[in-house]
Parts: sequence; structure tokens; C-alpha cells
Amino acid sequence: MVQTYSKHVPAAAFGLVCSPSSNSQYDGKFAYVPALEDVLVWDVKKGTMVAMWHEISLIAEVTAILRSPRKDMFAVGYADGSIRLWNSSSNTVISTFNGHKKSVTALAFDEQGTRLASGSQDTDLILWDVVAEAGLFRLRGHRDQITAIRFLTHADLPSTSTASASGLLLTSSKDTFLKLWDLSTQHCIQTVVAHRSEVWTIDVNPKQDLVFTGSNEGEMKAWRIDYDALAKGLQEAETGEVSKMVHPLSSLPLTSRHRVSQIRFHPSQPFLAVQSHDRSVEVFRIRSQEEIRKKQIRRKKREKEKQPKAKSSKGQDESQIDENGEKIDEEIKLVDLFTPYLVVRASGKIRSFDFGGDAILNRPLQIMTALASNAIEVYNIPQPVKSKDIPEAVRCFSVDLPGHRTDVRTLSLSSDDEILASASNGSLKIWNMKTNACIRTIDCGYAISSTFLPGDRYVAVGTKSGEILIYDLASSSLIETIQAHTGAVWSLHVRTDQQALVSGSADKDIKFWEFEHKNATVESNGKKITLVHTRTLKMTDEVLAVKYSPNGKFLAVSLLDSTVKVFYQDSLKFFLSLYGHKLPVLSMDISHDSKLIVTCSADKNVKIWGLDFGDCHKSLFAHDESVMQVAFEKDSHCFWTVGKDKLLKYWDGDKFEHIQNLRGHHGEIWALALSHHGKFVVTGSRDKSIRVWDKDDGDQVGDSMKMLNLMSRVSPFTQIFLEEERERELEMIYENGIADSLNRSQVPHGSGVEGSPVDTSAQAEVTSVTKQTAETLMAGERIMEAIDLADKERATFQSYDDEMARLPDDSPMRLQPPPKNQLLVQLDKTPDEYVLWVIEKVRSAALHDALLVLPFGKVVSLMEYLNLWAQKDLNIPLVSQIIFFLLKTHHHQIVANRIMRTALIPLRKHLRDTLQRQKNIIGYNLAALQYIGRQNNADRSAQFYEEEGMDEEKVRARIAEGRKRKRVDTKV
Repeated sequence: MVQTYSKHVPAAAFGLVCSPSSNSQYDGKFAYVPALEDVLVWDVKKGTMVAMWHEISLIAEVTAILRSPRKDMFAVGYADGSIRLWNSSSNTVISTFNGHKKSVTALAFDEQGTRLASGSQDTDLILWDVVAEAGLFRLRGHRDQITAIRFLTHADLPSTSTASASGLLLTSSKDTFLKLWDLSTQHCIQTVVAHRSEVWTIDVNPKQDLVFTGSNEGEMKAWRIDYDALAKGLQEAETGEVSKMVHPLSSLPLTSRHRVSQIRFHPSQPFLAVQSHDRSVEVFRIRSQEEIRKKQIRRKKREKEKQPKAKSSKGQDESQIDENGEKIDEEIKLVDLFTPYLVVRASGKIRSFDFGGDAILNRPLQIMTALASNAIEVYNIPQPVKSKDIPEAVRCFSVDLPGHRTDVRTLSLSSDDEILASASNGSLKIWNMKTNACIRTIDCGYAISSTFLPGDRYVAVGTKSGEILIYDLASSSLIETIQAHTGAVWSLHVRTDQQALVSGSADKDIKFWEFEHKNATVESNGKKITLVHTRTLKMTDEVLAVKYSPNGKFLAVSLLDSTVKVFYQDSLKFFLSLYGHKLPVLSMDISHDSKLIVTCSADKNVKIWGLDFGDCHKSLFAHDESVMQVAFEKDSHCFWTVGKDKLLKYWDGDKFEHIQNLRGHHGEIWALALSHHGKFVVTGSRDKSIRVWDKDDGDQVGDSMKMLNLMSRVSPFTQIFLEEERERELEMIYENGIADSLNRSQVPHGSGVEGSPVDTSAQAEVTSVTKQTAETLMAGERIMEAIDLADKERATFQSYDDEMARLPDDSPMRLQPPPKNQLLVQLDKTPDEYVLWVIEKVRSAALHDALLVLPFGKVVSLMEYLNLWAQKDLNIPLVSQIIFFLLKTHHHQIVANRIMRTALIPLRKHLRDTLQRQKNIIGYNLAALQYIGRQNNADRSAQFYEEEGMDEEKVRARIAEGRKRKRVDTKV
């Protein structure tokens, strides 16, 4: 009988506040921050998580987040090059864009939120149509990662007939260039060498006439955008130089010379924030014209007082000019316009920041900082006052309790699997496994090992300094500090009879401790349990791991010399030496029946040994990096391993088979803990996350698991068959390989030869947006299968109709019509309706890439169905989109193929007639809506003036007064 195994699925991920992989967004109440592959929404005032944006089967890290001008919409870029538009009210994905080959590094919406520009590590810039959910075009020109993008929409810009493609884009890159792109002509119109090193950030002021750029060497430069030159277009001067649109102004001095990683203008307040240091954000106040003029007057007066009396007459003239308030300096210096206001100093390294709050809505001005240490802090920025006191930013909110500041180094589960203890450098956290909530946070040293003590009321933690710390969970207090060793306590283990504890350390000692319970009435210092040192076993090398056997007979010890020694537990006499690993054994475990011992090492191997004779049953190459932890499952010879390659793996220790790979972590996995009842596995990682992997018992298999099956080819069944698992993994590798080969742009398709001639289309400045993925390949296959089924069904009924047409109506040779395809009967659709139904199921963003998969023979068949759909008036927008794309893509083949003429002529006629009908309907509806709008405005105006009790003369006077009002321009 074929051996089956229980399947494990990802169940929860917690311990994260924010990860340093992306920027963050803040709206004054909620913070939208990255959490590895998810986006978390935090209410910073309450310190609670409001929502988690998670998509099944997605494991790529979030690399960019941007809020759209449209309500409740966010664009999120990922490390696999995909972009997802999320609805923040429903926490669902609106659409997915695939076009980049590497991680998305920059995003920008236009003013209306209908277009999205994205930049990537692959140096490409792509413009997306958010409404049509399609890529408009790809722009190439940068030679390194694109770091920032900004749309320029100014009233002085020339308008074009194609409004959807008009406007300007400003991009910066690590190639030191600043590029200005004209979206109407789809070309770069100016390239500026902005800095001597990488340009990491840019921002444009609200009036869109100033641009600031920040570089890797700590320099911030200002640039002026010449809209007069933009309105005239590219013109050549008499000297032969082409007119420039971006002109350098000057540099703005900063307090530090570190990398300028972010520049941000407040959208409505006169403030500019710059991050040029790891732990601080420098805030500048933008002076008004009046303030600058007064300052210049004061400066002139001081200069006049310093001048000698011989020049008094000249000074009188100048002072007269000053008193009249006329313009003193022809140019306003940048240093006068932007004055240092305050510095926000955070408690850790800042990954990104964002403004929040609005004075108009009576909300204080705030800056939210997302820290690389897994925390969020919000600071209040005081409004400027006339007093000479230096303003200070005050921290008002912080979110840091739900996660560790540093790597999760050790995990331990209570005996009932209800409580999890996790420890890192600086803190011990206690988690409720049912709710995944952090219920206790206690300060500790650099923890590297931990275990629950008998009764689950206390936790013992071994530190790097050699101490064993005992914590009382009920009071969240440290009740005893034992200076157990002089070196790091690498391992702690409680004996099976719950009466003793063993500790192994880098000082080459193994110490044995017994539990001593204090009388409950004696609580002078709060101690209820303590460790009593009974004996010490000295070793020849540093001790990395210690483990009691479940039957209580043996003690296994792992040493730095790559050996494992087994001793009798009672007499400490030597029993076995397990030799074979090339590098030190980092962890080990003994099976429930004390017959097998499994060891994992830094040499990437796992070895299974017999505990009776010490023979090596099998050596397995387990991970691509060091194997950090290993543990046997309850009452089984199956075991789990974790490694620095970010994988959790499941193995059969009897048949030496690899059962399952579990991906999810984005950093080295340091810690592993198994349920005492065999229900789940917990892992802790360098990415500061703690993940739970549940054994799938079948009750949870529903729509989400079916979706997981479709998207990632995971078997929907609760049992794993090894052959099926291996086939699935090979199929994924094969599909990804096909997609990668189709996406290669440096060599023509089908050529795997290095140094092949370069495809000229890849070097063009503007190209179409295409990217093949496993999803688009599967969608193309489904369309081909639907066309084959429909063609076969139509051919069958066509041959039947032809045969019956040759026979008279009363002929005895007439036969019953052939049976319909069962799928079409079940769906109650005709063959052409079925093909349309399959195409409608394909996401609009992936439709073009799916159509590229079709061979030309299937394209010819699809043209016939397009004609039928146009005749029946079925989903005309989709039909038009498909026909235009196919004509553009297969233009040369269609022109050369005479058969296509017979299909295209009727299609043109039917499609034109249908589009004309739709145009008439839309025109009629638009005219009706405009009429209703005019009527509504007229009724509201009349009602307003009737309520005011005005006659016709007063109304006309009010209108004339409104026309005379001058437009007030607030200068910042």
C-alpha cells in the first residue's frame, strides 16, 4: 500500500509590526505598513491591528506602498515584479498587474488616480491604466534601479488629443540620472546628471515648480522646472543647444552627510521633511514671501549699521527703499525660503516616514516613522509660533509591543500548547496560541535558549552571557538570575520525569540542576521555584546542544568538534560517539521510543542514527544552507528541520524520504517548536516573524484551499502522496522555466546560446507591456481547450445538418441529432457562448498575455467566434479589445493569409454596426444626464435665492460682486 502523510498548511504569521522592505503610508489615523508578504493596517492611537491584506499563495515581499487619490485604493508593489491594487475598505485585491521582471521599487499615481507609473530594479518604467486594468507602455532609458517617480500636471502644460496619455513624468535612478518623460510622445525629453552618486529620492513641491533630489553622498539639490520651455516644446537655439526644461538652482545644507533616503513635502502645510540620517528626520519650514521680505529688511539694516559713517548718504537711500517695502533682492535664496525647523529623533533606525494630520481638520501635524526594528512611532510637530523657544517633536504614539526588536532566537511551547514563549536579544514575549496575541512582554538579556519549567508557570531563559533567567508568567517578573556558566548557554532541556534540568554552554561544561519548590507562604522576594546545582560534566570542547532521551536513560551532547557523545544519564558514563558530520552539530532530537537520534549540522546535512549501536542509518542533504534546528514529531519517526535557506522541511525518518517543503519566511529560520499533541509547528526567523503551520485535518478545505490549488498547484487533499508531491514540484519548476524563457528579452525566443544576436525591440525606448507567468500560460491553455471543444461541437452539428439537408423531410434515413457535449449541457451554453465565458473568466490584466500563447491556427478560429459575438451583441467592449489586440499582434500573418479576408470582412461589418448602436445609446444617455444636471443646478440656484428673499436686482448685484473677486494665491 502506498504510504501517505499528513499535509501541513500555513495557518498564521504574527510578531510583526512592520518590516523594512518597503515604505509606509499614514493618513493621520491609520498606518499602512509592510509585513513581509502582507500589508498591515494599524490604528496607531489604540495600538491595534485593524486589517491584514493577505493573498493566498503569495510569498513575495512587499517593496512599495502608495495611496491613491481615489477613495479606499492602494497600490502595492512586490518583490516578484507584480503590482496589486487593494481596496482598503473590503481588504480585497481589485486587480493585479504583471510587467516587471524584478522587484517594484517606485510607484506614482496621477492626480485623478486613473494612471499608475511603476519603476523597478529591472530599470524599466511602466505606465498602467487603472480603469482598463492594462499596461499602456513600457519606457526604457535608465541603466540602474529606478528609485522615485513623480507625475507633473501643470496648467501651463500643452494639452493633447490623447488625454489619457498626456502629462510628464519625472524619474530618478541609481544611475545618477534624473529623467523627464513626455507621456504624449512616450519619449524622454531631458536627461540630467543630478549627482555624482546614486539618486535615492525626489519630491516635487505642491506648486510643482521645484524639485528636490537626494543622493547617496548626503547632498540635497533643488531644481527648477521651466514650464514656458515645456509649453514651447523642444526648440533648438542659435548655438545648436536644445532648450532645457529642468534647471539647477542650488543645494540645501543638511545637518548630516549621510545618504538622503527620503524627501517629502507636506501636501497642504508649509513643511518639508528630509531623512538624511539613520535615526532622525530633519523638518524644514517653508517661509512665506512676507517673512522673507521682512528678513531681508532686517539684514539690510544690520549691514547699514556696520557700514562706516562716510557712506551714510548711500545708507539713507537704502533705508528709504526698505521702509517703502519695495523689492530688495532680485532673487530669493533657497536658504531663506527653507529654514530648519526641528529634528525628529526616533528610538531606532528609520526605514521610512510619512506626514499625517491636517490643520484644516483641526488635527495636529504629525510624522509617522516606520522603524527597521519592527516598530512604529508617531511624533507631533508643533505649529510655528513667535517665541524664541526651539520647537521639539513629541512622541505621541508608538506600536512596538506586538513584535520583537531583533531576531527571534528561541521558541518554547507549554505542555498544553496554549502558550508560546519567544525570546530575542532584549525581550521575552508570551503569546496566546489561540488568538496569536502578545499577552506578556518582559525585558531580558541576549536570549539564545529557553524552556517552560514543570507546571507551565515559569520560563527559564539561557543567555549569551552565561546566565539562566527564571521568569514568573503570572506577575511578568524576573524571580531569579543564576550565573550558571561563564560562556553562552546554548541549550536547555528538562528531563522527562520533570524533576531536573540540564544546561550546555560554550564554557565546555554541562550542568545538572534540580527543581526546588519554595513554600507558597514564603514570598518575601516572590520566588516559588529555584534551580539547585547538583553536578557538572566537563567536556573537551564547547557544548552546542544537550538532550535527554524520552526513556530517561541517555543524555546526548553535541560538541564544537562535530561529534555527538551519548552518556548514561544516571552515572554519566560514556556510551556512544557519533562521528560523521564535517561541521558542528547545531541541534539534535531523540525519537519517542528512544531508538533513533537525528542530528543537523552546519554542513547542510541531516544524519539519522540508531541509539542502540550508534550506526548511521542515513545521511540526507537537507538544506542549501546550515540546518539550524531539528525535532521529531510526537509518537512518530517523522521529523522537521529548519535552515538558513528560509525553508521548513518535513521528513520520514524510517524511509528517509523528503515529504514536504514549506515556504514563507524571508530570513534565516533560527527557532523551531513542535506541538506536544502533534497538531502544529511553530518557527521563528531573522525576519522577526513567528509562523504557525497547522496539520490539515480536512475541515478547513474550502474555497480558500481550492483557490490555493488553482494558483499554486497544491493538492487540495489532506494527505500527501510522495509521487504526486514530486510531480507537482517538477511541474512548477517547468512552468516557471517556460515563463522565464518567454520573458527573456536579451536573446530571441528559442535561442539558449550565449552571445546570440540581441533583439532590437528590447533596446527600443518604448515597448508594449507583456510578461508571461504561470497564470497567463494556464489561461492561454484554457482558451485553447475551449476553442477545440467548440470547434469539435460545431463541426459535428455542421456535418449532421449537411447530411440531413440532402434528405427529404419524410425520409426514413433521417437520424436523431448527435448528443451535445455534457459540459455545454450543464452550463446551458452554445459553443460560441462557452468560448466567450472562458475568456471572460481571465483577468483583464492577464488577457493580452494569455492571447499571446495562442498559436496562429487558434487565432483564425477565434476570429470566427468574434464575428458571431459581434452579430449577437455579446460583450462588445471585450470583443473590440480582443480584435484590436490580435490585429496588432498578428498583422503580418493576417495580411499574408488570404483565408482571413473571408472572416474579417463580415466581422468588420457586424462590429461597426454594433459599435454604432452602442455609440448612439451612450450619446443619448450623456445628453440626458447633462440635461438633468442643468435642471438640477437651476432648481438649486433658484431655491437658494428664494430662501434668501432676494429680488432680481439683488441677485444680479451678488453675481457681479462674485465676478469682481480676485483669486487669492497662497504662497508657501
